[in-house]
Amino acid sequence: MDGNFAVGLDFGTESARAVLVSLENGQEIADHVVVYQHGVINEKLPYSDVRLGPDWALQHPDDYIGFIKVSILEIVRKSGVSPEKIVGIGVGFTSCTMLPVDDSNTPLCLNPKFAEDPNSWVKLWKHHAAQKAANKLNHIASERKEPFLHKYGGKISSEWMIPKILQIHEESRDIYEAADRFVEAGDWVVSMMTGNYMKSSCAAGYKALWNKGKYPSNEFFKALDPDLEKLTETKLRGEIHPLGTKAGELTEELAADIGLPVGTAVAVSIIDAHASVPAMGITGPGKMVMAMGTSICHLVLGEEEVDVEGISGVVEDGIIPGFYGYEAGQPAGGDIFAWYLNNSVPKYVEEAANLEDLSLHDWLEREAAILKPGESGLLALDWWNGNRTTLVDAELSGLLVGMSLDTKPEEIYRALLESLAFGTRKVIDTFEQNGILIEELYACGGLPNKNSLLMQIFADITNRTIKIADTSQTPAIGAAMYGAVAAGKEKGGFDNIEEAAEKMKRIKDEYITPIAANVEAYEKIYEHFNDLYNYFGKDSKVMKSLLSLRTESKIWH
Repeated sequence: MDGNFAVGLDFGTESARAVLVSLENGQEIADHVVVYQHGVINEKLPYSDVRLGPDWALQHPDDYIGFIKVSILEIVRKSGVSPEKIVGIGVGFTSCTMLPVDDSNTPLCLNPKFAEDPNSWVKLWKHHAAQKAANKLNHIASERKEPFLHKYGGKISSEWMIPKILQIHEESRDIYEAADRFVEAGDWVVSMMTGNYMKSSCAAGYKALWNKGKYPSNEFFKALDPDLEKLTETKLRGEIHPLGTKAGELTEELAADIGLPVGTAVAVSIIDAHASVPAMGITGPGKMVMAMGTSICHLVLGEEEVDVEGISGVVEDGIIPGFYGYEAGQPAGGDIFAWYLNNSVPKYVEEAANLEDLSLHDWLEREAAILKPGESGLLALDWWNGNRTTLVDAELSGLLVGMSLDTKPEEIYRALLESLAFGTRKVIDTFEQNGILIEELYACGGLPNKNSLLMQIFADITNRTIKIADTSQTPAIGAAMYGAVAAGKEKGGFDNIEEAAEKMKRIKDEYITPIAANVEAYEKIYEHFNDLYNYFGKDSKVMKSLLSLRTESKIWH
């Protein structure tokens, strides 16, 4: 097979995927998916009777290494490509997914001494049990008027690195003391592949409060707790490198295991959703990428830095060199539909779908598509996993208003679809109110190609054209692009990400346009969405009170 190739590794929430990609046109030559053996650990620890509290979400680090050894070998075998033509490997990873390691880079959860403590395990990005720590951090940072807050929309999420470290410190002091470092899982995987610990500017910038060479001051960390005063110099130490940097080359042992040359370049890691930006050919402002999977991540490039309420972060050179990369998000996307199908769809719907040989999604989508905007009288807030942008509050919860004894499953399903689009509309409006114009939307991930109704609803509610990736594997393709940049042109790769994006981008020729009548109808409903958004998100404490009751009940039982 002619040309050179790169491997993109995409470590997701439930599974990981390896893709072999052509550097000529971005086409996938071979791929292999592994569902994590231990999945998302949210009830009890593996091989243990230790049960987890509310909002815990952990993973097993062995699942990551096992995937690498199986999948790269498999895509090389399936493709028939000569290993010498594979010039680089890129790693995309969910973030902030973090873990404590000892001085030999071994995860503490693999040490029998610590394995029974949940805080020794990998904390997945959607671990929200650090909310108390996040509240403390935000209170102290606000009191001190810390300048970093404005870069993250005024609040730090419980999903991020520092709240998770603070939770470990406050709940499991022995784990904190035993940890030589707290590391992003993406950085850890790269270190296991190369033997070099090279921190990614992407994860450090968006999830660990780092900005262009510095963290918040030691005085701030001391205010959190005197033990944390020198956290960034000790347990968060390590040189931070821009995207596209070569972290190193495959170790001899791993190269032998997966059948690639020892000299194969490995790039520093990138947050999985962020890798989708170059994969869709976006290297400039005016366009928003929506990475739509279990959650939704919104990514925008800007020419200057401005304050935007509730964004997840803005990092100079955070995605594409020369631009400020803005990140916002909705922490539940496809997870909402999975919840509904798994818990709330009546038996007659399952029977009807089976009779027509349709999946539940397909049956509900077909029936929901018959409805007009507003016809059901239902309206939902998409907070099944909290709210990220603009409220940055993991203690908020989902809401469905307008049900009656006549409400049908397809009406609820459509309301849930609409809730995601309204949430994205809120994000877009917030960006534009702060001077960051968004003219076009680009959608990628698992949802856009599975649900055409969802994408039409997004176009109608946002009143914007949507272009869709012609692959569901944009994070892996974007990661492969950075792997090719790490290799460099002399080794058959690229010298910069713009070159890679121009040759390897993946977008469908057709696109989705808004339907004028639907746009008008949704404008009225959006006013009601904002009323609910402000009342339950800002004015009322009812959601947090109910969460407190649920938490207390679980503790007592």
